[in-house]
Amino acid sequence: MKAINTFSLKIPSRSTNESFARVAVASFAAQLDPTVEEISDIKTAVSEAVTNCIVHAYANTIGDIYINCAILPEKRLRIKIKDKGCGIEDIKQAMEPLFTTAGGERAGLGFAVMESFTDNLKVRSTLGKGTTVTMEKRISVRENV
Repeated sequence: MKAINTFSLKIPSRSTNESFARVAVASFAAQLDPTVEEISDIKTAVSEAVTNCIVHAYANTIGDIYINCAILPEKRLRIKIKDKGCGIEDIKQAMEPLFTTAGGERAGLGFAVMESFTDNLKVRSTLGKGTTVTMEKRISVRENV
């Protein structure tokens, strides 16, 4: 499906860039006139995806995180967040709530959160080459008041 508008961003996998990534995507999504709740959902999903890159893909190192967004027909937002990190050995297991390889304070809810705040979530990964998370969110049509 042909995009109406797009933007791309590359950021280093520093935790300080997580908030920038979510605000950048939310600002881009604003052209669809989302509700406050929809913006919050988008920001949360992006935050989880970027945090996964920082914590898991590039653990103890800095790598690039690629963010591509597209506005699609019917008020849909597609967000792709890609890394070139270690990859995920078992995607199905990684997507199970409470599963984490990081231990410590990590709850293992990243993919579950992304899935609950978007309409569609796809995860592709190759060991040693990286992971791409693709999320889609349909923005509600509101009547003018």
